[in-house]
This record gives sequence, C-alpha cells and structure tokens, in this order.
Amino acid sequence: MRVYIYYLFVLCICQSCASQSKPALVDAALETTVKEKLNYYLYYPEDYEEEPEKNFPILLFLHGGGEAGDSLVAIKRNGPPKLIVDGKKFPFLILAPQNPYQKKWWNTRALKQLLDTIVANNRVDKNRIYLTGLSRGGGAAWEMAVQYPETFAALAVVCGMTPVPYASWLNKKMPIWVFHGEDDESIPISESETMVAKLKEMGYPVKFTKYPGVGHNSWIQAYRTDELYDWFMEQSLIKN
Repeated sequence: MRVYIYYLFVLCICQSCASQSKPALVDAALETTVKEKLNYYLYYPEDYEEEPEKNFPILLFLHGGGEAGDSLVAIKRNGPPKLIVDGKKFPFLILAPQNPYQKKWWNTRALKQLLDTIVANNRVDKNRIYLTGLSRGGGAAWEMAVQYPETFAALAVVCGMTPVPYASWLNKKMPIWVFHGEDDESIPISESETMVAKLKEMGYPVKFTKYPGVGHNSWIQAYRTDELYDWFMEQSLIKN
C-alpha cells in the first residue's frame, strides 16, 4: 500500500510539472547607438600644399596600451609620431588616433569611421591606405584588416597579438610585414611566428623581421627601418 501511495504521489508531481507552461524564445530587437570620442594627430607631408592636384597615401598608426588615455601628447612617445617630433619627414599623411580607454580594446568601428572622415576631407589616394600598429595597437591592426579587407593596401604589425584564425579572413593580396623581438615577455614571439607560418602556408605575401635580444619594445627598431616606409609606398590596393 505504501508503495502504491508513493508512485501515485510521483505521478501527480509529474503531471503537475507537465501542465506548467514551458519557457519560450521571445523575438525582440534593440537598435543600439554607440558614441566614441577619438582625439588624434594628423600629419601632412611637406609637399601637400605645394601640389594641390595630387592625392597622397595615408598611414593609420595605432599605438600600444601605454599611450592610451586622455593625454594626446602620449602618442608622441613611440612610432611614427615620435619620429616626426624628432624631425623625420614622411611622403604620406599619417593619422594617429588615441584609444581613450587605458584598460579597453580599440573600438575598430570608431577607428574606421574616423579614417573614412579623414579620407573624405583630405586629398587621399584611396588605393594607398596603409595600416600599422604596435603591441595592443598591433592586435587592433590585425582586427581592422580582417573587418575591412578591401580598405588597406598594406599592413605592418609590430609585436602584436595575432589570432591565427584571422589568417583565413584577410585580403590574400595585401602585403604584410611582421616585426617582433625574440625576447618579448609581454607578447611572446610565438604569437607572430605562428601567424606568419600560417600566412605563408596559405600563400600570403608576408615578410617577418625578428630582433635577437630585443624585448617588447621592438617598435623602436621597427619604426626606424627606412625600408618599411619605402615598402609602404610601393603598395597599392589590388581590386578583386
């Protein structure tokens, strides 16, 4: 009798659970609006005003995590902006925005909007838009090249984090140059080695420069390489 009552109790519970309505998927939508304030430096080559009919290449430079924040002058510590301060002349425009967040990733959609605005309001050759970045900015450069594969004519990444799956999404006609210090403890050189190996396996035009005995600050040597800027100037976007 006790066994019968027990099973009857269990049956009642099961029937009660079955009678309750099940959760359902609800269709919904939300239109989001994201705003980003990007401070930036814009460099013009000396002959920009002297040749009013000429369109010039432009280089988008993305700094590392140490230069993020709200002090724009910090951008001048490294890369092309530092070289400009030191007196170097470049044959193209250079756009150097600042990531306003010290602990956040670059907002690549905002970067693309800024770049498009600069290109639209200046005499820029749209087939010769170049991209480079160091450290955190190097990782963002990979992402930019993936998100906007038809925009950039060439990419140079210095000691950046390199998600290998990105290799399948890049423009296979875009020349790439990767730099990394062999003793980098912040972002190990294996990041770049693995990515470069994958790119070569897939037939990408990629160059790889390693610096023996150099740590994370490999950008010092990389951006002092005059051949890098000559290489940029040789590249033009190849339409599919």
